[in-house]
Amino acid sequence: MSGKTRVCYSCQRNGRLTCRRTRLGEPCLKTYPLECEGLLRRARVTFQAGHTLKESFRVAQLEAVVRMLEEHERDFVDALGKDLHKPRFEAVVSELILVKNEALYAINNLKKWMQPQHVERNLECFHVILAGTRDFPEVVELKFDHVFFTGNRSEGTRIAQAAARTLTPVTLILGGKNPCYVDQDCDIATTAQRIAWARFHNAGQSLVAPFYILCHTTVTARLVQALKCCLTQFYGSDPRESSSYGRMVNLDIFNRTKNMLWRSGKVAVGGQVIEAEKYIAPTILTEVTESDPIMQQDIFGPVLPVLTVNNVDEAIAFINKQEKPLCVYAYSRNSKVIRRLMSETSSGSFCSNDSILQSLMVALPFGGVGASGMGSYHGRYSFDTFSHRKSCLLRSTRFECVTYLRYPPYEDRNLSLMTWASTLSQKSQGWCHIL
Repeated sequence: MSGKTRVCYSCQRNGRLTCRRTRLGEPCLKTYPLECEGLLRRARVTFQAGHTLKESFRVAQLEAVVRMLEEHERDFVDALGKDLHKPRFEAVVSELILVKNEALYAINNLKKWMQPQHVERNLECFHVILAGTRDFPEVVELKFDHVFFTGNRSEGTRIAQAAARTLTPVTLILGGKNPCYVDQDCDIATTAQRIAWARFHNAGQSLVAPFYILCHTTVTARLVQALKCCLTQFYGSDPRESSSYGRMVNLDIFNRTKNMLWRSGKVAVGGQVIEAEKYIAPTILTEVTESDPIMQQDIFGPVLPVLTVNNVDEAIAFINKQEKPLCVYAYSRNSKVIRRLMSETSSGSFCSNDSILQSLMVALPFGGVGASGMGSYHGRYSFDTFSHRKSCLLRSTRFECVTYLRYPPYEDRNLSLMTWASTLSQKSQGWCHIL
């Protein structure tokens, strides 16, 4: 509803902003932080159980909104009248009907909205420019129409805070720990090649590379051996001499990666560093645990930790304990395993049996969710990101014999006619446009 959130005197005096009212005349109910935490936990359990993914569940929730608005119209009208001295006519027409129409429109279109979009395969060429970020907040405060930022979470947070001071919209594509699940039922040789390429290209300096592997315990040894073979095939016996292997972009990233590398797990291959060259060999770590330093911070370098899990359930639970990543990867011949990883985890993007390619498809939107960012881009989505959808209604001055119904003084007869003419039908997309 329109207007500012109002808090009762008691809540104002006690410094709380969690007051909520149920019905007119009833005492305020205070939602304490512990209760909020419990409600959030319950909501997440419901989401992770997959209930909210079903069309029937979503339609039922929308229909409940419609029923609430119809059954409690008097409560809303009375509350707005007492709080804001809002006339019943305005409360119904400018508040309740608008919300009801949104719900009905969603009900009518939900099935179509939920259909997957199949797009042509088309790769997009791109360039990445790395620059210092210390001056970014000051630059952002110049108030651009839109700020698009790609980087790590701490820098993205500073950008968002600076943009908020000038109400500048932002698109943030932020790095994080992209998990990669390797199932026992997969082509180990091909899986190793694709993961090794994705993790170690550009010396591991990629926001969309797999950050760590969750490998089924029965194939861990085979996968690690296959990864070693891939590194030799890609970069030779000494990656330092390979023209196909790069270096770290600066000493800060080099030192941060080196320090975590030597304090986590066991080096299965690689581990060599040369500070003068900002060189870190492509490194695979085994016997890594969730508490190791490398799993506690973001890594922007050529290090690939391998953790083991006993089944796909354990992998999904592990992923869902972490912050939402930019990408989730899954390698398996089992389509049910792929579907579970895709539907039971939350991430900016998902790719099965390959890595990074989903971020290159021009016809697919790419962006983060939660801690991995906000907004998206690519193709039409980039156009939409940097565009504003301006609503324009072109009317004439005809039909005033009908539109006069909205003007004061308000009468119940006019309200009935306005309600009939303005409310969406649950079976039809249209309603009276004359008003």
